[in-house]
Amino acid sequence: MNLPNSLTVSRLVLTAVFVAAFTCGTRTGYGIALFSFIVAAITDFLDGYFARKLGLVTSLGKLLDPIADKVLTASAFIFLCEHEDIYCPAWVVVVILAREFLVTGLRQIAVEKGQVIAADWSGKWKTGFQIGFCITALVWLFLDALGLQGFFLARLAHPESWLMPSFLWFSLGLTVISGLQYASNARDLFRDKDR
Repeated sequence: MNLPNSLTVSRLVLTAVFVAAFTCGTRTGYGIALFSFIVAAITDFLDGYFARKLGLVTSLGKLLDPIADKVLTASAFIFLCEHEDIYCPAWVVVVILAREFLVTGLRQIAVEKGQVIAADWSGKWKTGFQIGFCITALVWLFLDALGLQGFFLARLAHPESWLMPSFLWFSLGLTVISGLQYASNARDLFRDKDR
């Protein structure tokens, strides 16, 4: 298994660590969950970078990478949504997950037709805001569990501060926009293919 694929698999392992640690509900658990999520998010960037840089793009990587991304995102949002201290309505999580499944389906159909639907700016920004929301929420839970609510970073990450809700609502908006853009791009590609 090459380096990019190893990083992708490590993201799946780190997601399992994140889930196990988060469900502990302790300061140690939240600390491990925060660390594992950050490292997993970094591997999301690194696996694609090394695959392109080193010419190691493989069919396995193309299959595993989006799966690992969606497992990480879904796990984080589902568990944060269930936490009483974090404001993340269930319907927002449903929209985010629905978009992920929609895009995965469209990409698969496009591949079968010999087409490629490239990621656009909204999809990349969406991912950034989603990661920002999850990290902010995890920072708050960790610092709150440590009793450091008065710490500057804790005040910034507090659920009632502006940062966490901003990440959430921008994530939602960009999720909808990017989903519509993917659907539009897929429609155009399929139309061109059928001509």
